[in-house]
Amino acid sequence: MPRASTTTDVFNAIAEPKRRQIIEVLARRGALAVGALVLTLGMPQPAVSKHLGVLRKVGIVSVTKQGQQRLYQLEAKELKAVHDWANKFERHWSHQIDRIKERAERKSKAGRDGTR
Repeated sequence: MPRASTTTDVFNAIAEPKRRQIIEVLARRGALAVGALVLTLGMPQPAVSKHLGVLRKVGIVSVTKQGQQRLYQLEAKELKAVHDWANKFERHWSHQIDRIKERAERKSKAGRDGTR
């Protein structure tokens, strides 16, 4: 079965690590021009523009014109579907963390008691 286009939904769009990097930079720094993203990410301008285009098509990024520049900004609300989906697995992570914590506490106590 052929893979879905990267512009069909948020999940496909963020499957690409470089696009996730762009999202992270925009989340940290706010609205930026392509040139600032190019410098920050160390990627060629055409690649950054291509990734921004994909992110725009699915609504994760919006663009506004400010003078001669186009500023790209994160539309974090569009990532809610990803958050909601991943959140379904939180109980699995919490369970694993609780188990690791219990084992560490048992080991620590055994070390203090002189037993192994």
